[in-house]
Amino acid sequence: MSSDSSDRSNEITVVHLMRHGEVHNPDGVLYGRRPGYHLSGLGREMADRVAEHLAGRDITHVVASPLERAQETATPVAASHGLDLATDGRLIEAENIFEGKTFGVGDGALSRPANWKYLTNPFRPSWGEPYVDQVVRMMGALNAARDAARGHEAVCVSHQLPIWTVRSFVERRRLWHDPRKRQCTLASLTTFTYQGDRIVSVGYTEPARDLVPSHLLSGAKPVKGKAKAFGA
Repeated sequence: MSSDSSDRSNEITVVHLMRHGEVHNPDGVLYGRRPGYHLSGLGREMADRVAEHLAGRDITHVVASPLERAQETATPVAASHGLDLATDGRLIEAENIFEGKTFGVGDGALSRPANWKYLTNPFRPSWGEPYVDQVVRMMGALNAARDAARGHEAVCVSHQLPIWTVRSFVERRRLWHDPRKRQCTLASLTTFTYQGDRIVSVGYTEPARDLVPSHLLSGAKPVKGKAKAFGA
């Protein structure tokens, strides 16, 4: 084996998978892949906070889902490092049959019998993009970011459900889960450290935790009239 190949196999690359900040969503709908949903004022503050948190890191590549909220979250990070923002469609939100519907406690889509036919198989899941498909595309996006930032760090801005799904895969957990127990709050960082091409550790931080409304934190009890927009 050449010295170059040996060096590459031991090279450390860090990929931060970031969830976007809070979205302006006064109607409390599951917006999914729908266009037109932008960060709220608080969401922009979250994005700025994470950019400050990452300012001293060796970031050489920033990429985001094509959806507006992800692009707007990634922009301050890219700007703080003098980088152009790239887009990768594989980082997009999971497809969901309930897009455009509300999920408030007692007044949402799940209380309507017409929607129950979509809830037959939580293991796939039957209401949206299969978990396995999410893993395939998200691993592709992570590996592409790794390759773009070899020996340095990259930031990929995506959405809650795809982030949690790919983390579960890497950590060898089952892919189906209780959405209330996802550890992936707004503007959080799920960090994958690669040695060469292999992921050797996964970390999790919440640089903007103090800005996140309490009902949106992981494990928070539902509040009537306040949808958590799982998977956003």
